[in-house]
Amino acid sequence: MAVPSTSPGPGRSDVAGTSRAPAIGRVRFYRAVWRWHFYAGLFTLPFLAWLALTGAAYLYQKPIDRWIHHDLKVVEATPALRAPPSAQIAAAEAAAGGRAFRYATPERADGSVEIGVLDAEGRREVHYVDPSSAAVLGWLPEDGTFSRIVRRLHSLDLLGGFASALIEIAAGWAILLVLTGVYLWWPRGQSGGVARVRGAPVQRLFWRDLHAVTGAWVGLVVLFLAITGMPWSVLWGQQVNAWANGHDFGYPAGVRVDLPMSDQRLADTTQPAWSLEHARLPMSQDRPLGGPASAHAGHEGHGSGGALDAFAPQPGAIGIDAAIARFDALGLAPGYSVALPRGPHGVYTASVYPEDVAQQRVVHLDQYSGRVLLDMGYADYGALGRALEWGINVHLGQEYSAVNRLLLLIACAAIIVMCIGAAAMWWMRRPRGRLGVPPLPPQPRTVAGVFALLCIGGALFPLAGLSLLLVGAIDFVATRGWRYERG
Repeated sequence: MAVPSTSPGPGRSDVAGTSRAPAIGRVRFYRAVWRWHFYAGLFTLPFLAWLALTGAAYLYQKPIDRWIHHDLKVVEATPALRAPPSAQIAAAEAAAGGRAFRYATPERADGSVEIGVLDAEGRREVHYVDPSSAAVLGWLPEDGTFSRIVRRLHSLDLLGGFASALIEIAAGWAILLVLTGVYLWWPRGQSGGVARVRGAPVQRLFWRDLHAVTGAWVGLVVLFLAITGMPWSVLWGQQVNAWANGHDFGYPAGVRVDLPMSDQRLADTTQPAWSLEHARLPMSQDRPLGGPASAHAGHEGHGSGGALDAFAPQPGAIGIDAAIARFDALGLAPGYSVALPRGPHGVYTASVYPEDVAQQRVVHLDQYSGRVLLDMGYADYGALGRALEWGINVHLGQEYSAVNRLLLLIACAAIIVMCIGAAAMWWMRRPRGRLGVPPLPPQPRTVAGVFALLCIGGALFPLAGLSLLLVGAIDFVATRGWRYERG
């Protein structure tokens, strides 16, 4: 983009030059924003394309799971003939040679029961059991289903502990990408490239317009997905979680009661709602007098033997059959999962996170008396907790059912188109043998000012902010102090 001259020129008045000054300033600002938009795209477009592909697959993970694992997940629907849960667990434990730690009820009438079992070597397996006959249909590793694999791919979990840091950095840069992209797209008296695509695929103009117009339509969705994906990040997510869980506006109100709490966490044996990942479990207190104590009070012990012993049924406990009957009587939504008690102070914990976020619920029962120790649902969350959980539910394509999934699927396709358009546009524009970074404006103060504005946003997302400072420092050194480049 050419920069107009700042001098009045022969035969022109100073008034004319003054009138052109705002336009010149806008061109300088545009170039500075364009430069940072390029950097944001350079780092985030590969992530956005990957997240869009894996996210689109995850939107329909339940029907795909039923299709791929049909022999494990689908049974003949005979609701009147059900084997007791204890018999189903006994069959799974016998097949695995271990101890059950979780029992998941079927969400549909033709669904199998899923029983998490810790085997003799400490591995976690999920055994699928026909609820009518208690026959074991087969098993998979705990993360062996299609949906769990796609979720791990989507969250970059296969990269290890560094994955959540990458998510935070990519999400922060995606927010920067959207905000700068909106500024670059914003109509300034032109009609082309705003709502329609000009040119032909052999022209850079076509790919520029395709990228800009698609980005304009999908930008708000990308912004929403980036913000609602932040709770899974390593620094921002943990800090916000700890902050929300420490105040009335975030943490479920039902946890703040005068009950003895153990060191066990809800996340140890199930996947809770994000706002409950750090929630501690209450302790069973109604053990019959004279009941034997255990050396494994409230934890899994050391080694596979101690872990198995921790899930052994305690003398005087009501048992899983009575616990399931109690949860059913409390009206939990179908498909709830029950974490079995660990040790003599453990509790039965039922949790369910259905598509309707309003039906989220967690109930803790004393394992000896069946007394309800805590019963909390979405309505018990603070305002911040409810907002975060709603955002996460929409992000996962669960809230509003098929409409939500269809809109997110269209958005995922649009994100991929936007990424392809950006790559094609860059490839056609870049000078041979160079990266093709957009040129700096003539005055370094302009790019420094834009950089300062971006750093304010970077303060909200620390890891993204640190990466922004690093890129800014490299760019400053590479251009020898943000000196003007002719591009």
